[in-house]
Amino acid sequence: MIRFYTDENFPFPVVEFLRAFGHDVLTAKEAGNANQKIPDGNVLIYATTMERTVLTRNRRDFIKLHRDNPEHAGIIICTEWSNFEGQAKLIHEAVYVEENLKGKLIRINRPSK
Repeated sequence: MIRFYTDENFPFPVVEFLRAFGHDVLTAKEAGNANQKIPDGNVLIYATTMERTVLTRNRRDFIKLHRDNPEHAGIIICTEWSNFEGQAKLIHEAVYVEENLKGKLIRINRPSK
């Protein structure tokens, strides 16, 4: 089981599927951090402080944050994909093989057709 923190733009249906897989997922809304225009750097700091891996679709900014400071609890960046169950399954499979996500950046891409 992985402890995740989603930024406020991450799709909730994916969260529900990840929870069904047994993961602990905290959303920005549940944490009281939605609709506040919190900078991405602060999102990463919050997640790291809570020892949670960030789930986001904001690829560009979080890749830069990872490169600038890889001392975090993990970042998973996803492409947009309307198959929420499929995306959750890819995330679950990617983290299942990892012993520790600390300092890691994992890319989840939707399959090509």
